[in-house]
Amino acid sequence: MQNDMKVRRRYFPVQLLASAIVLVVLSGCAGFSPDGGFGTVEQVAREHLAKDVIRANSPEAEDSIGRRVGELLAKPLTVEDAVQIALLNNRGLQASFQELGISEAELVQAGRLPNPRFSMLRVRNNDDFKIEQTLTFNVMSLVLMPQVSEMEKRRFARTQRAVAADAIALAAETRKAYFNALASEESLRYMEKVRVAAEAGAELGRRMAQAGNWSSLAQAREQGFYADVALNQARAGQRQLASREKLTRLMGLWGDQTQYRLPERLPDLPQGANELPDVEQKAIAQRLDVQAAKYDTEALAANLGLTRTTRFINALEFGPARALEGAKGGPYKRGYEVSFELPLFDWGSSRVARAEAIYMQSVNRAAQTAIEARSEVREAYGTYRSSYDIVRHIRDEVVPLRKRISEENQLRYNGMLIGVFDLLADARAQVLGVNSYIEALRDFWLAQADLDTALVGKPSLSALPASGMAVAGSPAGH
Repeated sequence: MQNDMKVRRRYFPVQLLASAIVLVVLSGCAGFSPDGGFGTVEQVAREHLAKDVIRANSPEAEDSIGRRVGELLAKPLTVEDAVQIALLNNRGLQASFQELGISEAELVQAGRLPNPRFSMLRVRNNDDFKIEQTLTFNVMSLVLMPQVSEMEKRRFARTQRAVAADAIALAAETRKAYFNALASEESLRYMEKVRVAAEAGAELGRRMAQAGNWSSLAQAREQGFYADVALNQARAGQRQLASREKLTRLMGLWGDQTQYRLPERLPDLPQGANELPDVEQKAIAQRLDVQAAKYDTEALAANLGLTRTTRFINALEFGPARALEGAKGGPYKRGYEVSFELPLFDWGSSRVARAEAIYMQSVNRAAQTAIEARSEVREAYGTYRSSYDIVRHIRDEVVPLRKRISEENQLRYNGMLIGVFDLLADARAQVLGVNSYIEALRDFWLAQADLDTALVGKPSLSALPASGMAVAGSPAGH
């Protein structure tokens, strides 16, 4: 009976370890999700952009993207079409989507048991042998697995929101590039018309000066106006090329795709501006960078708890062992081995202090993120409203006034009360008025895009931390 009890005591630790391992295995290891976390990105794109996103991770997905882009490019490009093409076809965004796979892989790894460790010692003295064999398992990894898995879940959720924010930031940048390209093309077309008129005036002045009917000074002024118009046209051409190429890059187009068509003019000003009295509260509730900062702080708080837990014992291994001493064919002595660090010199205070400092750093960064979010959305809304008022003033006051002056000058010219050069001088004033309206309308649509972005936030994946302050004794450290 005593021998049986000794055998049971001797094998009890091994049975306990085996039972624990079986329990964890039966409870199920973490696995990869069917969508790889991409569903969150799709949901954000639908809610905030009303657009589709596709992860190009298969030939079928690539073909689907190609067909959709081709359909959108077959007609004059609207701003919504440009945004949709960028979300589907931008390779930089597709690279950001892969962050989801990286983060999910780390989450799955955190939920899996570490491999056991086998060690063997074999020594020989003539016919005497000493053989020791041990199979150990990191027990601390098993104990800390739930907390570490929860921490990785928070990091994965943060990565999902950061990737979704990258998609929103790309959409906002594409909108701004679209309106810049459209405004630059409209301005270039207008400058071409102005150049034709200025060239006609300069030629008329040259002929009248040759006939002696005009002074050299007046002729030089007309020639100078034409030279300025030609220079402004060249600059407008440069802006048009640069703005169109930026839009092309954001949409990920190349080859024949770059021959897409844009509308003739900017969209008209809306009937009224959006009223957002609770713009700050709305931004704090839905900005993805604020949510990401929150998840960061929660993950670091959990990590601080783990650091305190493993302050004295940060590595504990346990497993069965057997040893042979004497003749090679002799019996093995069986038992178990336990190994852990003794806190003789390092009591873990530096690890705890480091974790606390990093946590407080994250708390302050989260608070600063919220403060900046409030300020950014107030600024964006203020710019949006002032831009709307400016365009409306130019449209309702400046443009009609200049048109009435032009009509009066035309009547005076028809009645031979003024000459052709007085009419041309009025045309010069029209140049400033039309360009001012084009630029103001462009600025309004840019302000609209900035406001939409400020309400959602735009963190960059480059700011993401590495997946982990690895906790000693945790799966992340293996």
